[in-house]
Amino acid sequence: MHDVTAILERIEHGDAQAAAELLPLVYGELRRLAAAKMAGERVDHTLDATALVHEAWLRLSAGRSFESKSHFLRAAAESMRRILVDHARARRSEKRGGEWRRVAADELAIASDDVSLIELDDALNRLAAEDPLAKSVVELHHFAGLPHEQTAEALGITVYQARMKWDYARAWLKAELTPK
Repeated sequence: MHDVTAILERIEHGDAQAAAELLPLVYGELRRLAAAKMAGERVDHTLDATALVHEAWLRLSAGRSFESKSHFLRAAAESMRRILVDHARARRSEKRGGEWRRVAADELAIASDDVSLIELDDALNRLAAEDPLAKSVVELHHFAGLPHEQTAEALGITVYQARMKWDYARAWLKAELTPK
């Protein structure tokens, strides 16, 4: 962790070579997080864990600065979530057939995963206005696949608080996403 924080400081001070040193240190962890997230996605998803990590890395390395490894992981989790939501929105856009999608007759009652992901993103944005910490816990635990212990460490809170925010956010999101 100290190495990552030191490299992040060097990047902030304009050391161009530091970014090249950072990637090997965090790549394995980012790949593991992306693989955990992609395991919950549709089988026919056009992104894989490697593509998700690479896209997140491109977004993260585009001139942003990070205070610590936990700040970097929070940004990576948010970046991965945004990539998946953007991907879902693109699939649903008019250019690609809008709301239309091919389904087998036995799938007609199942909701689109893309629509669910977009609705979840909209709900998370509403949750952030009410409780930003709960939104961060959801991003790290659900989207980045971090266990409660690592989520707590990344956010600088206790494991108990992370679990309480997770339980709160799940209940809040369930109420928010349940059709009325």
